[in-house]
Amino acid sequence: MAIELPTQPKVGMVSLGCPKALVDSERILTRLRADGYAMSPDYAGADVVLVNTCGFLDSAKEESLAAIGEAIAENGRVIVTGCMGNEAEAIRARFPDVLAVTGAHQYEDVVGAVHEAAPPSQGPFVDLIPQRDTDVKLTPRHYSYLKISEGCNHACAFCIIPQLRGKLASRRVDAVLREAEKLVASGTRELLVISQDTSAYGVDIRHQAYPWKGHEVRSHMTDLARELGQLRTPEGQAPWVRLHYVYPYPHVDAVIPLMAEGLLTPYLDIPFQHASPNVLKAMKRPANEAKVLDRLRSWREICPDIAIRSSFVVGFPGETEADFQYLLDWLDEAQLDRVGAFRFEPVEGATANDLPGAVPEAVKEERYARIMEKTEAISAAKLGAKVGRVLPVIIDEVGEPDDEGDIGATGRSQADAPEIDGHVYLRDVSATLKAGDVVEVLVEDADAHDLFGVIAES
Repeated sequence: MAIELPTQPKVGMVSLGCPKALVDSERILTRLRADGYAMSPDYAGADVVLVNTCGFLDSAKEESLAAIGEAIAENGRVIVTGCMGNEAEAIRARFPDVLAVTGAHQYEDVVGAVHEAAPPSQGPFVDLIPQRDTDVKLTPRHYSYLKISEGCNHACAFCIIPQLRGKLASRRVDAVLREAEKLVASGTRELLVISQDTSAYGVDIRHQAYPWKGHEVRSHMTDLARELGQLRTPEGQAPWVRLHYVYPYPHVDAVIPLMAEGLLTPYLDIPFQHASPNVLKAMKRPANEAKVLDRLRSWREICPDIAIRSSFVVGFPGETEADFQYLLDWLDEAQLDRVGAFRFEPVEGATANDLPGAVPEAVKEERYARIMEKTEAISAAKLGAKVGRVLPVIIDEVGEPDDEGDIGATGRSQADAPEIDGHVYLRDVSATLKAGDVVEVLVEDADAHDLFGVIAES
């Protein structure tokens, strides 16, 4: 007699916001799959839909509310989690039919809400079904985000992250390294180290040391970076290790030689936010007295290929034309490789909302256009200087043959993080090329954001 196994309940996921929220989504889905749930790629097939929200800016909140509304309209059974979960009353007032609301990285509460909404299948043979010993990934197989801490100890005037995610809470360094080792063994070729403040990693646990591979390793950014640089893929290659959200504290200088040695990807993501001392003071930004330009020059002397990316806020309350011009002149000196800019936007709960000197929207738009014009020109010149060079490139996607049988591919240089930076477009690649391969590329052309080339002859 045939025995019919119970049907697995299915969970759909809408993940919004930053890479840190994406890691939260991966952890939630991994736990749910271990509990016997299947994943649904669409609303129609899901027994319950999770919406992982972003609450950093008012515009992000509106996007989150729109996503909740869409999920309710398309499915009807919705659980809300993430940063906007702190505003449960506002969410329930607009969407009284949501099944549950939980806050950021409250994994147990989310899983419990799913269990209640769509109980996991139970039966005499369910425990005999083997579970795959791999985590759920929402990124391509060849790159992974490695979250090393939660929360933040800063009190920047424009930010409510500490209210949303709490104070700094660092993971044990051995736990981080075990996760990284597992990711690399399972196909990751690029590790993207993320947190709210990577430079502060371990401060809250007094940089406690833990045993790893026969020696002690401190829970400290430089120690962690050095150990990550020792990882190797099953083929014996060193994965790319990219540091994000790095505040320019003095100890950051110690990771630059690791980049020069090839242990780390020569790339730093540093959220400068502004350059004018007056604006930085109003923003309550840490390390605003550092002689950043001198340090950038020093870093480039040690590691000439280092790429620096950053983001800046224009139109912060009290920002004068002189302050903004100071920023433009600073950018001329800094010659940053990748720059993103944002118009200041009030967010509920941020102290910046109460500052005098609100900048008119028209002025914000004009300054935004000017900073983007400035940084685009810098980027075009820096990328143009790479024409004729041979650079390592990691492949993200390989296309289909065209009418002539030629195949193109899209990748990234070491100066390009996924989703936020530029691309390298390749022509005439081999049909055997695949995502995650690292190849040497001769750069043939460039524009303001991207490079174009062909795989170099060996």
